[in-house]
Amino acid sequence: MRDFFINSFEKLIGVLVVLMALGVLVGSVVAMLAPGQGGIFAGLLFLVFGSLYVILMGGFFYMALGIYHNTRRSAEALERLGNK
Repeated sequence: MRDFFINSFEKLIGVLVVLMALGVLVGSVVAMLAPGQGGIFAGLLFLVFGSLYVILMGGFFYMALGIYHNTRRSAEALERLGNK
């Protein structure tokens, strides 16, 4: 049952990262086309900083999953070592 939730969380993170990337793309286009306050510069800034945000948040999510998998493998290795 635990594997089901972890695998589902991995898939959810993948979907979330894609949705965040799409949101940044749409937001940058909207910022470029906004009358009066937008412009190319505002859209590019939105795109650059939004992309950094997506990369960092996705990295943190996947790092947390990596920590979980490494901890699980370490616990299994210690159990095998203790049973010898």
